Amino acid sequence: MVSWTRLIRFKTEENGTIYFGEPIILADSDDVSELYEAGALKAKLIEPGPSGDIFADSCIVTDTVLPVIKLLGPLTPSLVPTVRCIGLNYLKHIIEAGRKPPPFPSLFIKPSHAIDDYGAETPIPKCAQDQQSDYEGELVVVLGKTGKDIPIEKALDYVAGYTCGNDLSARKWQRDPAFAGVVPQWSFSKGFDKSAPLGPCIVAKELIGDGSGLELKTIVNGELRQHSNTSDFLFKVPRMIEFLSQGTTLEKGSVIMTGTPGGVGFAQGKYLLPGDKIEIYFQKIGTLKHSIVYE
Repeated sequence: MVSWTRLIRFKTEENGTIYFGEPIILADSDDVSELYEAGALKAKLIEPGPSGDIFADSCIVTDTVLPVIKLLGPLTPSLVPTVRCIGLNYLKHIIEAGRKPPPFPSLFIKPSHAIDDYGAETPIPKCAQDQQSDYEGELVVVLGKTGKDIPIEKALDYVAGYTCGNDLSARKWQRDPAFAGVVPQWSFSKGFDKSAPLGPCIVAKELIGDGSGLELKTIVNGELRQHSNTSDFLFKVPRMIEFLSQGTTLEKGSVIMTGTPGGVGFAQGKYLLPGDKIEIYFQKIGTLKHSIVYE
């Protein structure tokens, strides 16, 4: 579907022009963030298709090589119509949360302004600073074309690729009856601006398939908090797309956050504070890095 195998968004100087590129991967590392942190990341310039479409067949990977001085997230709010999120999709996390496996995928939606960059200082808004801020490392599906009522056997035809994401959550707003009432409050507690950092790159579907069997880790301030594998999914990516597209148009550029495994902060009483540094690693994709600040 797409002409690139990996896609990044970057600058060649700190305050310069923003480009899309195909990162040049070295033989001893396929983690874009490792190369970037070592100052060794370069990329082939990508010329988007009409109207800046990075998913179009006419999108061209050129031979022009540029240094990556500032790595950003691969997507911006303007490129993402909606952020669809699946809750309770890892069996071990369902047990941790004291819930029963749902019969169908559990959906909530973040607005497009939830998108944030790789390496960002992600802000916790004032209304959530004492509300038990939490991390959720997640595999993120990026749709490369628009569809509706998509059959499961054709679902992967609509996937451009995958990236890493963090579904930041304010647990009191989500779960405490004094804030949420008797029913969990999903969208408000998880939908603040910049509450979904993505990165470091989008890896094309051709390199990852349906997203099964990927190791993942979430590390906070050097401490391993989540360590699992997407083989623990209750609903796999094709099933999610089939379900979400029933009677609903899934637009090109939309992302699906596929749920988080056990090890989240609320289960350990370890919540996020200003200055905390978060790393979310997925096998074959790389490591999303960002930090926390109070707005």
